[in-house]
Amino acid sequence: MKRHLCVLLATGVALMAVAVAEPASAQKPGGILRMYSPDSPASMSIHEEATIFAEGPMMGVFNNLVMYDQHVPQNSLQTIVPDLATGWSWSEDGTELTLPLREGVTWHDGKPFTAKDVQCTWDMLTAKSSEKLRVNPRKSWYRNLDSVTADGDYQVTFHLKRPQPAFVALLASGFSPVYPCHVPPRDMRSHPIGTGPFKFGEFKPNERITVARNPDYWKKGRPYLDGIEYTIIRNLSTAVLGFVAGKFDMTFSYGLSVALLNDAKSQLPQAICELTPGSINRNLLVNRDKPPFDSRDLRRAMALSLDRQAFVDIITSGQGDIGGVMQPVPGGLWGMPPEMLNTLPGYASDVQKNRAEARQIMQTLGYRPDNHLKIKVTARDIPYYRDPAVILIDQLKEVYIDGELEPVDTTNFFPKMMRRDYSVGMNLQGAGDPDETLPLLYGCGSEFNRNNYCNSDVEDLIGRQSSEADQDKRRQLVWQIERRLAEDIARPIIFYGRGGTCRQPYVKGLTLMVNSIFNGWRMEDAWLDK
Repeated sequence: MKRHLCVLLATGVALMAVAVAEPASAQKPGGILRMYSPDSPASMSIHEEATIFAEGPMMGVFNNLVMYDQHVPQNSLQTIVPDLATGWSWSEDGTELTLPLREGVTWHDGKPFTAKDVQCTWDMLTAKSSEKLRVNPRKSWYRNLDSVTADGDYQVTFHLKRPQPAFVALLASGFSPVYPCHVPPRDMRSHPIGTGPFKFGEFKPNERITVARNPDYWKKGRPYLDGIEYTIIRNLSTAVLGFVAGKFDMTFSYGLSVALLNDAKSQLPQAICELTPGSINRNLLVNRDKPPFDSRDLRRAMALSLDRQAFVDIITSGQGDIGGVMQPVPGGLWGMPPEMLNTLPGYASDVQKNRAEARQIMQTLGYRPDNHLKIKVTARDIPYYRDPAVILIDQLKEVYIDGELEPVDTTNFFPKMMRRDYSVGMNLQGAGDPDETLPLLYGCGSEFNRNNYCNSDVEDLIGRQSSEADQDKRRQLVWQIERRLAEDIARPIIFYGRGGTCRQPYVKGLTLMVNSIFNGWRMEDAWLDK
């Protein structure tokens, strides 16, 4: 017997990016939405990518089984709605999730969508199929997934090893589209086939990405746009000038610094500009397997060197947030209260005291004012990474460490980090539901665990919080994990930025998310009032 999970749509969310629904008669079909993208991804395959610059433009090419309501700014379990599935239900013991599927949906090449496609997708993600992904960044999400069965052509069941109430959050992520069974993964990298509101157009590396309206979309009347063009411009100041000059209808969502947002607004007063809480943190990534960084004392000294408020003041003009692994409230749902966060190692406000302790540690390791440790700080070659990396290098000098910036192109950065071919890195990572964040970044053996952190006690806590249905008890377990990660110097979190977005007043039907930059790119409701 199944017990049904009710889907409650959150209303009146009092956060910075609340969208106003357009009257049903107001939407105008047609037009190409023009925006820029700050970087060129390695491929168009969402399941093989880790960057918003691939996932964002491609989310509208696909559908998920379920997704986050595109008009509710704060993602939560209560804002998940059906997509290719028409609903979902759990077994009494919480280990079987059954989803009936929509009938009559076709892939962009005309082939019918069936339960077989869902089964193939998750068999591929769990490495059970003959078709293999070149890289599989989120494989660790599905450690608790035993199998997926097709119950006829239009129903699937996910069989879990233990209860996992938030498993639907994994399926709702923008990184969780259903792939077609009949298209090999290698083809999805260059010409993806989906069921979504937009068909893939072209990808010219370092030039542009385009998608075009799917006239046969299963959701009648959508999308409104004829297409979307993403022009790749790495220099953000140049991109903003293009927006001000009318070359673009909107900036890349969440991509503007406070300074650039203010600059755009001053030059184009009619623009609608929003600054939303950031779900992406900057963190210090240290290769704990590479000497001398295998020394816990050295890693602790590096963590104690951090002046987090200085990063916030310089990078975000004071608008950012100091937090832990989970995004701080009010944007995030799982962040530690400030009074608890301040008790974690290195978070105390007395930076000079922290650095004095760090210098004592360094001296015991043989480093002194006349004998500095020389390192390279690896960073992806875009401003979101480079700028904080420069500040990090400056702060590490306070504890006898001289850093040299090593900028790496995006197409090489992620493979380099996954090979652990680095010593110290400035890293960015997202913070969604704990079941998305914790196994991915801190789970033993995860492909996304880029510094090989592994603690069996933390692993046990990650499993316990995942099985916990009571959200208050789950939150307490998540905070226990936060403390252990900070004490282990697992991956010191520095700060959370704020993401700015500007658009012309005629761009309608968009809602900016406040706790994920990855989940709001379906674009099927966007339209141009001109």
